[in-house]
Amino acid sequence: MTYAPLKSLSLALMLAALPMLAHAQLTANVALTSNYKFRGQDQDANRIKALNPAIQGGFDYAFGDSGFYVGNWNSSVDWLPGNSIEADIYGGYKFKAGGADWDVGALAYLYPGNNSGNTTELYGAATWGAFTAKYSHTVSKDYFGWAGARASGNRGRGTGYLNLAFAQPVAPAITLKAAVGYTRFAGDIKDLGVPSYVDYQLGGAYDFGAGLSLSAAVAGATKKGFFGDANKARLIVTLTKTL
Repeated sequence: MTYAPLKSLSLALMLAALPMLAHAQLTANVALTSNYKFRGQDQDANRIKALNPAIQGGFDYAFGDSGFYVGNWNSSVDWLPGNSIEADIYGGYKFKAGGADWDVGALAYLYPGNNSGNTTELYGAATWGAFTAKYSHTVSKDYFGWAGARASGNRGRGTGYLNLAFAQPVAPAITLKAAVGYTRFAGDIKDLGVPSYVDYQLGGAYDFGAGLSLSAAVAGATKKGFFGDANKARLIVTLTKTL
């Protein structure tokens, strides 16, 4: 008898979701980039150099005009033993308030084959015209494996990332882009001697139309003395097709 109420509740939820599903919008994208940097750091620990191509792609599913969305994004990587892909799963809610466009949600970074890098963050972003401010806060125990071995008891939870971005069309098909970010490591990671750092990028994108665009940007990060060439500035070129 305990199953009947559960079935009724499931059916009610499905029926309630039908109006949103009827107006759902699905978009997909695929990209080839000369190098994958995440928050200023190269994502291939075995071949840290200027040219290190990665294939990327994913999809976004918006529930009509409700503001709710889910998505998935993937990239080839090579910084964890036994793993060759990063798979991101996220969902959130977009809305307008106070003259700004807001976006709040959660994102899980998954590394099949080696879950020691798995990380979950909550995020919030606000956009005013050409400017966007976004803050991401780690809620998983670790932050991309920085807290060390799981048996150590160290935690990466509480690590924060603040990013300020600018994107402004300067011609019919050209957009100028710039961004600066700050990673503040949680106490347990900082206690291991890992310094907080700043990342940056400056470049632009050209829209060919029909969902095809080409972007180029110089991206890097500070604290190269600690992180080595992984934080070195690179010219990154990316060809993207949106469907």
